[in-house]
Amino acid sequence: MKPVSHTLLSFLLAFLLSFSPTTPDLTDQPGDAVLANADAWGEPSMQNAASGPDVAAPSALLMEASTGQVLYEKNADEPRSPASITKIMTLILIFDALESGKIQMNDSVTTSAYAKSMGGSQVFLEEGEVQTVETLIKCIVIASGNDASVAMAEYIAGSEAEFVRMMNDRAAGLGMTNTHFEDCCGLTDSPSHVTTARDIALMSRELINHYPQIHNYSTIWMDTITHVTKQGTKEFGLSNTNKLLKMATNFNVTGLKTGSTSLAKYCFSGTAEKDGVRLIASIMAAPDYKARFQDAFALLNYGFANCRLYQDTEMLPLPKILVKNGKEDFVPLTYDGTFSYLSLTGEDFTAIEKELVLQEYAEAPVKAGDQAGWLNYRLNGTQIGQVPVRYQTDVEKANFADYWKGLLHTWLLETS
Repeated sequence: MKPVSHTLLSFLLAFLLSFSPTTPDLTDQPGDAVLANADAWGEPSMQNAASGPDVAAPSALLMEASTGQVLYEKNADEPRSPASITKIMTLILIFDALESGKIQMNDSVTTSAYAKSMGGSQVFLEEGEVQTVETLIKCIVIASGNDASVAMAEYIAGSEAEFVRMMNDRAAGLGMTNTHFEDCCGLTDSPSHVTTARDIALMSRELINHYPQIHNYSTIWMDTITHVTKQGTKEFGLSNTNKLLKMATNFNVTGLKTGSTSLAKYCFSGTAEKDGVRLIASIMAAPDYKARFQDAFALLNYGFANCRLYQDTEMLPLPKILVKNGKEDFVPLTYDGTFSYLSLTGEDFTAIEKELVLQEYAEAPVKAGDQAGWLNYRLNGTQIGQVPVRYQTDVEKANFADYWKGLLHTWLLETS
């Protein structure tokens, strides 16, 4: 038998010393700070534009969808009646239910007497009439059908009241602090059914970012549905209430929702995109039908003229990190999100520099999702944001059996 090698002795010494390691930590580093425009850190810092277009509506806001940065605002936190803008939250919950598998696009939904009784904008569903989920989504998005909204609310939650509770919970989760819903369609003129221009932008951002398929419906100008009832079969035309879709613009209009009642006046959440930039213009209480679209057009035109978006599509490759005292020797890493930066001053994006900062090693046990470092972004020497780097998998702490297996494996390699 060969004598014990220097490698084996070194392994034993390292094993004894490993019981009192000093693990580097990140608590004094900038990794826990929320820096501008990094999606992975949640809501980025917002800023007001120095100037902006004239807006007739008493309340308005312009937001960039990727970063959440506000480019213009006017009385944006003033609670007002939203009318059918309410349906944006209804659509979020519908797509939530689709994503979770609770409902399917081809499910059959039966219209109740209560859903049929809705007034205002409607698609004239009859009691007992059956339509698919996808057809009702079209009715809500294109024609702003109150009856279709209530039918979907009842199908998902059992009752409109329970669905409204879910709407308010979802709104709270999005940070919509000045919003309270009392129905799922905005038909009520209750003074306590309110939201704000900022909150409209927040829920619009949630809908278009997490469910971009909404644009498959919000860009339809005209469509038809088929009513099959006791009275027979007949076609019914849907015409989009968003007339901005047909206005001459130098950008691509993608949605999103109109609303009007005597209390709310004329409201609009308009979405558009150009050169990779996606904007949301929320308008509340415009004085007339045309003014809401004129205001939205002015805001969107202003935004596209003044901002450019940087999105990192080639993030630095991530190595594996050494694990001390673990059952695995290395742990893989993953980025927690992507990085976007919105420029309002025409900076040269080719000057953006990236720096990967990682801890030297991990100490077992390692928990997936814990932070291992960050990717810093700098422009002309100034840090503009970062994305966290996290452990991708768990690594359990090694026990004595694991260590002896390691020793035996090393010894066999040395003696072979």
